[in-house]
Amino acid sequence: MRAISPRSIRGEFRGRLGGFALDASFCVPATGITGLFGPSGCGKSTVLRCLAGLQHLPGSLCEVDGDVWQDDATFLKPHQRPIGYVFQEASLFQHLTVKANLLYGAPRGDAGAAAGAIGFDEVIELLGLVRLLDRAPRNLSGGERQRVAIGRALLSQPKLLLMDEPLSALDRLTKDEILPFLERLHARLSLPVIYVSHDMTEIERLADHLILMRAGGVIGVGPLSEVQSNPALPLATARDAAVNVDAVAESYDPGYGLLTLRIDGGRLLVPSPPMQPGERRRIRIGAGDVSLARAAPQATSILNALSARIVTTSPVGPNEMLVVLALGADGNGARLLARVTRRSWDQLQLAEGLDLFAQVKGVALAPERGLAGELTK
Repeated sequence: MRAISPRSIRGEFRGRLGGFALDASFCVPATGITGLFGPSGCGKSTVLRCLAGLQHLPGSLCEVDGDVWQDDATFLKPHQRPIGYVFQEASLFQHLTVKANLLYGAPRGDAGAAAGAIGFDEVIELLGLVRLLDRAPRNLSGGERQRVAIGRALLSQPKLLLMDEPLSALDRLTKDEILPFLERLHARLSLPVIYVSHDMTEIERLADHLILMRAGGVIGVGPLSEVQSNPALPLATARDAAVNVDAVAESYDPGYGLLTLRIDGGRLLVPSPPMQPGERRRIRIGAGDVSLARAAPQATSILNALSARIVTTSPVGPNEMLVVLALGADGNGARLLARVTRRSWDQLQLAEGLDLFAQVKGVALAPERGLAGELTK
């Protein structure tokens, strides 16, 4: 048997399902949220079904946090795997109240009160379900039903939570309602989550790590920002390419309404409402919002010019260059992307390894994660 390090989730799933061939291998941390992203039909849901034991592909491997769920000698059936599964549709029991639905799969007796168990009161507070407990599913909105489905999965006390495009059946407004609740779960619970989506906006809001799929195979896996900034992968070469970076609030200037955010390798000034020092937020910086300068810019309306080093470059079409930058004077900070014309590349005499300045023209600040608490009032 192959030795797998604990605190990781590893899958090696290979086989044919009719005319579809799956050959997907990955290893991600057994912490945080891992996004499983790719176009429709690439095999995302099939991988999730393999993790759950709903699909058996002989010769495959599945190990979660040191426990073997499948190898050459073992195959645990779905009911033997400690998973919670959230589907696209909530599929609640219509004859039961919200409370009864939540408790339907919860362990009975001592198993439900084990050390580290996810508590009922904690779940209904995190998901804003306190006022819904006595309602019937038919009297809930689509977003409320999906929150109940998530709560039911959590109360089954899983070791791994699988979410198969849980927001795809909802409209944009309802998605925006649920995302803050999912962010709260991420912040408060240590439970690892595999989150399937073909919507990059959801992945950028939620994921720490990313498994990128295409045509039944894994083409990239790693921390979200690393996969986004890898020029060999399609996310970096897309016209709307961007990198997400975690930031910490440092100070606020009320006179100008500007927030100072610290990121790995520099600081950014961002128009924003006040924020408490130390508060963490995720920011998104598009490749089209980064320009390059050989000298420190002066007399410019662009607020942010950060020391950076060119890590790698690659052509994008006949007239553009994709540039991967590492922030900081030593080039060891967060990575950003920039797209520049070939003319600018030549005129500035840019090259890999060159130290310069990255001018950041725009920063998208993720919504405040505390918003979900306000929705329950």
